[in-house]
Amino acid sequence: MSTFAEHLDHPLARGHTPADAFTGAAGGAACGDLIRLSLATDGRRITDAGFDASGCAAALAAASATVELAIGRGLLEAARLGAQDVSEALDGLSPAKRHAAELAADALHRALGAAVRERGALVPRPDRLLVAMSGGVDSAVAALLCARAGQTVGVTLELWSDPENDGELSCCSPQAVRAARALAHGMGLAHLSIDLRAEFRAGVVEPWLAEHAAGLTPNPCVRCNGGVRLEAMVALADRVGAAALATGHYARVKRGPHGPLLRRAADPAKDQSYMLAALAPATLERLRFPLGERSKPEVRALAADAALPVADKPDSQDLCFLAGTGRSAFLARHGRLGERPGAIVDRRGRTLGRHRGAHGFTVGQRRGLRVGGAGEALYVLATDADANTVTVGTREQLRTSTVSARDVTLYRPGAVIDGVKLRYRSAALACEPLSGLPSGTHERVELYLREPIHGAAPGQLACLLAGDVVVGHGTIDRSVAT
Repeated sequence: MSTFAEHLDHPLARGHTPADAFTGAAGGAACGDLIRLSLATDGRRITDAGFDASGCAAALAAASATVELAIGRGLLEAARLGAQDVSEALDGLSPAKRHAAELAADALHRALGAAVRERGALVPRPDRLLVAMSGGVDSAVAALLCARAGQTVGVTLELWSDPENDGELSCCSPQAVRAARALAHGMGLAHLSIDLRAEFRAGVVEPWLAEHAAGLTPNPCVRCNGGVRLEAMVALADRVGAAALATGHYARVKRGPHGPLLRRAADPAKDQSYMLAALAPATLERLRFPLGERSKPEVRALAADAALPVADKPDSQDLCFLAGTGRSAFLARHGRLGERPGAIVDRRGRTLGRHRGAHGFTVGQRRGLRVGGAGEALYVLATDADANTVTVGTREQLRTSTVSARDVTLYRPGAVIDGVKLRYRSAALACEPLSGLPSGTHERVELYLREPIHGAAPGQLACLLAGDVVVGHGTIDRSVAT
């Protein structure tokens, strides 16, 4: 009798749910097959497991084989199991049945990730690193460099799942998790996946929607890195006994007697320190950025030399939770921010035109106003969510040398500040030191720029700099026109 037939006729632990088990499920309505796998752990090994499955015979056999593979394995050993291992345990599955092995592996890793996150207690090793892997080239090369230096474990976060999205374009969808796992396993690495969808929605997406409704221009990536994603992975690093967490961000860390500070990347074209500026020092202390001294062409060359399949993969260009969904459509579906016609006015309150919703505009915006007959280009000067108006004016009317920031955190005294970055893609601007302002938190701070700019968008991050080092951050509240 074949192994496939053995598992089909005598499934191992079907209907069994261990005490204090962690459960992962995969499949469902789309394919008709569903596998639910439960496992128990003592913090280091999988001590027991069971499953339930419905659908085709291959799903039942794959689930049974996965339970047999998992029981008794160390947590990181189990983290190396994938669909290919399940298929081989069944003497090889035909292409038509391969999906069953994929579902079984997905269910296993969802259960395993939950178990490690809550109960992992692996012995710490100074040479072990946890590496964040999104399935892209940057994180893959970060993992490659770490693996050359010591034991490396990959981790991918499932942050968002939306049937309206294109999951192939997202770095945190179920499809991205599966692709990152395959990439890690292909590199010989253990791989964990963590479900943070609830935390991501509550801590990132809901505030993003609320801030849009309030007429702001939020930056969800700053909030995600500073309060959801990296903190969760640092906590996971402790669970797996890793000395630090490495990521594929282009940034550096300056370490000193007063604690670590974020430093801009060597390649200014790829620098991501702005997106990481809200990281707490305790989190930053545990981070490593293997790409901080490298350029993007160098990274792609390393990937090509190692024959990584993502060497030529394009960079993601949109917010991860949009992934092929238009911003307006997302705001309407998830935030009930659909069309809400209102007036476009000038500073005197004269109506110049109509818009479809003030939440769709940001300070400094020119495109999409559709106001004719003004004689010169008009820009958004302000939005008023309550009145649902968009105020426009000339580029000169945007001109300002003063920016007000709220909820400011300084990691060093304000006297060391000599620059500020007001948008991710913009250059750093010279500003006056905040003399007399101590390190710590401040409700509001006025930033005085040495050269005027044309508007700053309320809701965006103000990244405070001393040279190329991030020494604080706040949220832009308003800019004062000159």
